[in-house]
Amino acid sequence: MFYRENGQFKTSYRADQQIFTIRQDKIAILVLIAAAFLVVPMFASDYFYRAILIPLVIMSLAALGVNILVGYCGQISLGSGAFMAVGAYGAYNVIVRIPGMPLIPALILGGLCATFFGILFGLPSLRVKGLYLAVATLAAQFFSDWMFLRIKWFTNNSPSGSVSVSDLQVFGMAIDSAQSKYLFCLGVLVVLALLAKNLVRGAIGREWMAIRDMDVAASVIGIRPMYAKLSAFAVSSFIVGVAGALWAFVHLSAWEPAAFSVDISFKLLFMVIIGGLGSIMGSFFGAAFIVVLPIFLSLLLPALANLFGFEISTAGVSHAEFIIFGGLIVWFLIVEPHGLAKLWSIGKQKMRVWPFPH
Repeated sequence: MFYRENGQFKTSYRADQQIFTIRQDKIAILVLIAAAFLVVPMFASDYFYRAILIPLVIMSLAALGVNILVGYCGQISLGSGAFMAVGAYGAYNVIVRIPGMPLIPALILGGLCATFFGILFGLPSLRVKGLYLAVATLAAQFFSDWMFLRIKWFTNNSPSGSVSVSDLQVFGMAIDSAQSKYLFCLGVLVVLALLAKNLVRGAIGREWMAIRDMDVAASVIGIRPMYAKLSAFAVSSFIVGVAGALWAFVHLSAWEPAAFSVDISFKLLFMVIIGGLGSIMGSFFGAAFIVVLPIFLSLLLPALANLFGFEISTAGVSHAEFIIFGGLIVWFLIVEPHGLAKLWSIGKQKMRVWPFPH
């Protein structure tokens, strides 16, 4: 009853093409963003920032970038961890080698480094697809690991490849507390998510989706596969690279190439699959599922064990987390292969016609 568009008339093409076609959606998103910026800082603890909120925001940004490539353009990628590493080390080199470089331009330049790296390893997508493309992008992961371990210039001659940053500032304000780090990452996420939403609903987004659905038919109607695929790799790599720089600078502060291993590439792919392919909202759902669920299980399982009168070791909790986590992933893929975003869409549709069955 409260979620209907009765009386909301569209009198122009511009009104019909707006991001949120229903006024309630716009209000809900604005309230959610305001709560994230204003209400959360009033109640969140330092542990909650560092363990949940900051990783959730950064991983949502990275999943958003992966979803553009995998969900909207249909190009399977297992090199997301490499793009994050290139963004992190690119931004680090910009700050180290250019005195007085502000943080935001360094993040942008790090994202551009990841863009060129992504285009380079996206060239095989012009000839191969499916598992062959996945293996080609996986090569980017191994190449980046070798590059940052063996070429000392990228790590400022660090013998182990480990580097660190400190004294981060934005417009003269120090980014040192957990709250300031969270707000800064959230601001970057909101800006890039809005840009990504406008991209995917525009002409270039329709080209990506046409390539995803059937690239041969798309080329027949005049869409250039090379431009569409490489532009998807470029945009995706830029967003993932910025997320990698945030992960290194804001969340870790000190890192090495192992921080961007192939495990993080698989995690990002799982986020996109579970959250929903081809959905901006699905990127947030998938990131929340992957980031929050292990922490929730690590707290719930010992409590359940104590409730039934036995103890469970830390190793047992870890193994149980993997079992439950994997089982839930399989269950979601069987029950709703289109991800959590599809369940959200079904729920919204039912609210629009309630109390009628259809």
